[in-house]
Amino acid sequence: MVTPSPPGGGALPADDRPYDHTPLHTVDLPPTPTRDRNIAADAWIEAPEALLRSGDDIGAPSIAYKRRIGAWLLWRAGPARGADARYTAVHADDLTRTHHFRLFPDGTGDGTGPSGASHERFRTWKEDLLGRE
Repeated sequence: MVTPSPPGGGALPADDRPYDHTPLHTVDLPPTPTRDRNIAADAWIEAPEALLRSGDDIGAPSIAYKRRIGAWLLWRAGPARGADARYTAVHADDLTRTHHFRLFPDGTGDGTGPSGASHERFRTWKEDLLGRE
């Protein structure tokens, strides 16, 4: 079920969007962020175990699809701000290829991108994804 956008248009805040558990395949994941709902990881039929377990060490929060970045599918376990979260990128053509970025409550982070480089900033980690199809 899709919840409508707030009155006057605009997007719901990320943490206020309801989770949509409607099953879908990789090809059905949208290229841009959904603004009215969160697509749940357990709704993705081909979801690899690495994604489904990506939040286990941070309290097993819900995992939501965010967007495509080049050939990568970006997911987040945990809230958008103020608490531990983990972003997981899964390569759309090879679901065994995953990379993770841990975002800490104080805004610092840690992750390795597909280039093998270590990143402390979420932005540079995402840039690494875009540069590595």
